[in-house]
Amino acid sequence: MSAVISSLHPRADERSAVYLQSFAVPYEYPVYFTEHLFAIDNPVFRETLTRREPNRRHRFVVFIDANVAASFPALAHEIAGYAGHHGDAMELIALPETVAGGEPVKNDPALVTRLQQRLVDLGVDRHAYVVGIGGGAFLDLVGYVAATTHRGIRHVRVPTTVLAQNDSGVGVKNGVNAFGVKNLLGCFAPPFAVLNDADFLRTLQPRDKIAGIAEAVKVALIRDRIFFEWIEASADALKACEPAAMNRMIRRCAELHMRQIGKGGDPFETGSARPLDYGHWSAHKLEALTVHELRHGEAVAIGLALDTRYSVQIGMLARGAEERVHMLLKRIGFHLWHPALESRDAAGRWLLLRGLEEFREHLGGDLTVTLLRDIGVGEEVHQMDSAEILRALVWLRQRELGR
Repeated sequence: MSAVISSLHPRADERSAVYLQSFAVPYEYPVYFTEHLFAIDNPVFRETLTRREPNRRHRFVVFIDANVAASFPALAHEIAGYAGHHGDAMELIALPETVAGGEPVKNDPALVTRLQQRLVDLGVDRHAYVVGIGGGAFLDLVGYVAATTHRGIRHVRVPTTVLAQNDSGVGVKNGVNAFGVKNLLGCFAPPFAVLNDADFLRTLQPRDKIAGIAEAVKVALIRDRIFFEWIEASADALKACEPAAMNRMIRRCAELHMRQIGKGGDPFETGSARPLDYGHWSAHKLEALTVHELRHGEAVAIGLALDTRYSVQIGMLARGAEERVHMLLKRIGFHLWHPALESRDAAGRWLLLRGLEEFREHLGGDLTVTLLRDIGVGEEVHQMDSAEILRALVWLRQRELGR
């Protein structure tokens, strides 16, 4: 860490002075891709805990998403066995604890407090580790708990869904929902490490595997034409959830998200832009309108189709690209319509359009939405025309329902 304290222009009034405090803190965390993370001969977890202090015996606690625990009933036993086998390097403070998973856990303030109290009761300090094993919403919760206890305990993420492994799990955000607003309470706190274990994907339902592919299509559309073309060529394999195709897709998607975080210039979102959230202004609103009947990735797929058509309508994107994107999403297995898209309030106003203002409100400042200039090239705009959005909705409905 470097720091500079410099005097600014002297003031004529000798009763006051001003100094400029400036310092920079580098952030670094490894993102592993492995299999059978807690097999005793797999060194990844040991390497993770000892990375900075190889000669120390490290203490850690583990919280497991209940959905994961149900699919892997021996997981807690395997973790305890791993800790025992590597006892010279680590100490499991308490048996792994199972906690409810899924988006509803982010709506429970009492759960946040209970987990914080649990860390205090166990004597977990800033040099120990909180390991979270689960899906994206679960990791948002555990990351928030770790970051707000003792002002920040080292957090190790073990994402167990396609969506978490290729997107949210490799990022720097943690948070919970509050006052009816998604992710209102939270923080930017990079994890100590991210450990992606392909074996956790084995028991996912096809619907959940496919939902996570939407984020790969998204980042390919705005950042990497070659990746998009690979997804097109591999659509049948991805729809069938073939492991080799899924693993390659997850890794490239994670790489592109990590590149944006590390080199995009605004990892903690101090500005108004959300450059990786193409298709998300409507997706977030659609999730709420369906009370999360739609998976996040399913809502994103609809948002991608909608915003690609919109980009064509306003002349940003060459005509025909929207058909190409629509066809790809259909080949992968997405349904690109939901009746909630046409929801209106008592005054007849389209509820989906409220998503634009909510998108702006999340970061404040100007509305900033990413649209498409070309396949692989995103571009930020600061306004969207409601009439054109509704025209794009009509186009999408006709493609999906034939009317």
